[in-house]
Amino acid sequence: MERVTLSVEKRGRLGKGGARTLRAGGAVPAVVYKGGSSLPVELSGKELSLFIGRTAGEQVIVNLKFADDTRQAILKEYQVDPISGKVLHADFQEISATEVIKVVVHVVLQGEAIGVKRDKGVLQYGIREVEIECLPDKIPGHFVLDVSSLTIGHALHVRDIKPAEGIRILTEPNEVLGSVVGVKEEVVVAEAAPAEVAEPEVIKKGKKTEEEDKK
Repeated sequence: MERVTLSVEKRGRLGKGGARTLRAGGAVPAVVYKGGSSLPVELSGKELSLFIGRTAGEQVIVNLKFADDTRQAILKEYQVDPISGKVLHADFQEISATEVIKVVVHVVLQGEAIGVKRDKGVLQYGIREVEIECLPDKIPGHFVLDVSSLTIGHALHVRDIKPAEGIRILTEPNEVLGSVVGVKEEVVVAEAAPAEVAEPEVIKKGKKTEEEDKK
């Protein structure tokens, strides 16, 4: 499994004010969780963005390098500004090489289903991730399933994933990952237009973004 090293520092100033100051200087506030404890840290926003961009959809073990220590962790969650695209906050879970952990792994469906290619059906996606339990060095980057043999009315389920030895899938086996459905052609009958047509009401929706720091 791929390993990435990110340099981190313990965070001194907490709260929204401290988070804004960090971001203004190009850093990102983060939290490292282990058991019931948490450690506020900061790291380079550029390095974190590059890491997220390069490993999007993959589960990767991270070496969090402190000044006097290095800890292994996985990235659990992160928040991105919807306007600027910059990472606002990240949560890491510290792990031990000898302790079984629960993580969420992405599922990739590849190939072109015969029910789509030959029968003009549509591939519908179900859940995109499954929860697994294993030792850290057994965590797969993702699972891959081939949809090529799917015909209309058939589906792939979580039970169709064949994990490597030492990996236990916790997600319900009957959950659907992808299915092929037929498309019914609908004939639309045009109706005579009324004498007067009311003007549609235009509703404008605004969007307000708030910066929120967990610590």
